[in-house]
Amino acid sequence: MNDDKWEEAILRYLQQDGRMSNVELAEKIGLSESPTLRRVKQMEADGRIEGYAAIVDQRKLGLEVTAYVLVIMEKQPDTNTEEFHACVQIEPHIMECHAMSGAHDYLMKVVAKNMDHFSELCMEKILKFPGVQHVESNFSLRAIKNSRVLPSESWR
Repeated sequence: MNDDKWEEAILRYLQQDGRMSNVELAEKIGLSESPTLRRVKQMEADGRIEGYAAIVDQRKLGLEVTAYVLVIMEKQPDTNTEEFHACVQIEPHIMECHAMSGAHDYLMKVVAKNMDHFSELCMEKILKFPGVQHVESNFSLRAIKNSRVLPSESWR
């Protein structure tokens, strides 16, 4: 197996179980422990593995609402962009924020306790972020698929 295949296998297993021991990982991919650990450490160092986290059920923690918020910014020079980005970074209920092509400037994934809480987040925070002109919210009724595992066949 070449280096790319070993690394593919490591990434595939670690995405499924980031708490897997190096011994178990080495057994699963069929490589000894030292080269397995060396490859994992290299992928961590070069940023292919960004970190490890527990996957938490948001509903069991009382965050019942998931909203996708489309943001349109004021059409002025980028004076507010950095301030907007800073506000997004510090708001813990904004789980993701993506700069977009098309009619909207940003797409955010926001979680909230309930609709009243979301309304407060939107009206008292997001709409007051620097440069925000307009927001449009869409609510998830049910998650059909929610995966963080990247498809290995597209890594090359």
